[in-house]
Amino acid sequence: MKLRNAVGTGLVIGALALPVYAADIEVQINTAPPPPVKVEASPPAPRTGYIYEPGHYNWDGQKYQWQDSRFIEARPGRTYTPTTIEKKGDVWIYKKGGWDDGK
Repeated sequence: MKLRNAVGTGLVIGALALPVYAADIEVQINTAPPPPVKVEASPPAPRTGYIYEPGHYNWDGQKYQWQDSRFIEARPGRTYTPTTIEKKGDVWIYKKGGWDDGK
């Protein structure tokens, strides 16, 4: 019984910690660069309290996938960093966007 509780507690703590560190993950892409970014006009926010996330490419482990631009509900006291794909040397580095931990 104690082992089950310890495993369950570990899973809950791990699940709670994941969102904090998810934005810090970088993936090295050893393939061609992403296609050119689609140029989109930034529409006005639907209402106050939202930020605009421009369209960008995500990396799914095998290929680039286009993510349309969208509005994301703001999180007071936190900063949003957008997804980036940058060339470093001979490889491309994908860093998923996300919210900071508020510290």
